[in-house]
Formats: sequence, C-alpha cells, structure tokens
Amino acid sequence: MCILARYNLPPSFLALLVLLVACTMGCIQSIACKPRIRRENIVVYEVSASIDQCPTIIEENSPIVLRYKTPYFRASAGVVMPPVPRNETWVVGWIQACTQMEFYNTYGDIGMSSWELPELREGRVKAISDSDGVSYPWYGNTTETVTLTGPTSKPSRLTVSMNDNFYPSVTWAVPISNSNTPMLTHITRDQSFITWLVAMNSITKERIVLQTVRWRMRVDIAVDPDMPLGSRASLVGRPYQEQPHILNYQEPIPPNALGRPNANDAQVLMWRPRRGAPLVVIPPK
Repeated sequence: MCILARYNLPPSFLALLVLLVACTMGCIQSIACKPRIRRENIVVYEVSASIDQCPTIIEENSPIVLRYKTPYFRASAGVVMPPVPRNETWVVGWIQACTQMEFYNTYGDIGMSSWELPELREGRVKAISDSDGVSYPWYGNTTETVTLTGPTSKPSRLTVSMNDNFYPSVTWAVPISNSNTPMLTHITRDQSFITWLVAMNSITKERIVLQTVRWRMRVDIAVDPDMPLGSRASLVGRPYQEQPHILNYQEPIPPNALGRPNANDAQVLMWRPRRGAPLVVIPPK
C-alpha cells in the first residue's frame, strides 16, 4: 500500500507534494541538459550578395549551337557559431531554390522551344531545389558549407560562399528537325531564386535560417539566322543585371527546396509549334 494513502492525507497536500517533486526533477534535468544552439547565440556578419557588373557573353563558335554565359551571382557570409554540444553535428551553408523560370527560344514563325519546370509553372509548388544534385539540401559541399562536430569548447568562426550563373547551349536549327539550317531568331530567359544562409543540425534536421537573399537573372538575345556565323546574335535590353536583395526578414524554406528533384532534373524541354500540339523533346530525369 502507498505510504501517503495509508496516512490518509488530504488531496490538496498530495497535489502540492507532486508539484514539488516535479519541480525538483525539472531542476535536476535542466542541470543535466546540454546547452542548445539557438538563433540568438549565432552571429552573422559581413553578408554580401552581388551579380558581376558585366554583360552576358555570346559565343558563336559552333555551327550547331549558340552558347551564352551570364555574369555570376555571388554570396558570402561570416558566421560565429556557439560551442557545439557532444554528439551533435551542425552544418552552416547556403541553400538555393528556383521560384520562377521563363526560358524561350523562338524560331521565327515556326514555333519555340522552352525549358519548363511543370510543377512550378502550374503552381503546384512554390520553389524547386537548386542543389548540385548530390549535396541535398545544400547548393554544394565545397565553399558552400562548413561542418562542425561536437563537442567544441569555444565559438567557431567560419565563412561560407557560393556562386551561380547560366552557360547553356541553344540549337541554331529547330530542335525537332533533321535539318541543320539556322532558324533561331530570339532567346528570352527570366529566372528568379531565393538563397538562404542556414545552420542545420545534421541529426535532428533542425534548421535555423540566418539570412535570406532574393535575386533574378534575365537574358534577351536577338538573332538573325541569315547572317554568317560569328555575327548573328546580339544582346538587347538592359546590359547589366539587377543586383540581389538581402532581406531584413527571413523567409521560410518550402519543402520542395530541400530535396529531390533539383531544378536540372525536374526541367522539361518542350517544343511548342505555332500550329499543332506541344511535344516533349527532353523529359525530366
């Protein structure tokens, strides 16, 4: 028989005793608990985000494809992490996702090819991962991330950086044609991204967003297919890109920005003729 019940103590006394025991246990547990890494204990400094102040470079070296190379988006930040407890591993780095993409290659009055992200285009997701396809959810695993394994006895100072640009090939001829006759007349590309600086617990997957950057890359190229190779294409519109925006608030990371597929694997090349039904040229991977 319970000793307290045998002495027939009043319910109010029993409730008080239970509360005292709970408080005592809580104090004991709090002493034993490991210190938690919280946002207020992390210092972020010297955050930078920019796009190189140079125009897109057009390459007409191949009779099969036109290539263009955009300026680089670059991001960098310094972070001071508090001591990491024993049996914990934290990764600090950059996560990037595509939030909007328009990529059209026009072939006169015949039609156009377009690289598309179907789920994004149809509004089924808000963003798609732009990871390298290996290091999910991170953009990459060289300069883009730093891993801290506990226990560490003092704060850790680190720097993480990343860069991104476009360097695609576009066929001079209609992509579904057997002909090599140049027909390309225009290239339009407008793509938007969100880039997050994040600290993540590798075991629990707890994420702390430290900084949010929004940026956009636009390309507008006019092509005269009747001109000789080397003098067909020229930039039109603004020669320089709008600079990125480092936000003074943190945006949440959508689930699709954290895992497979990434944008390169999810994209589809469509042929959209002026007359007739659209055709899938290259399906998603």
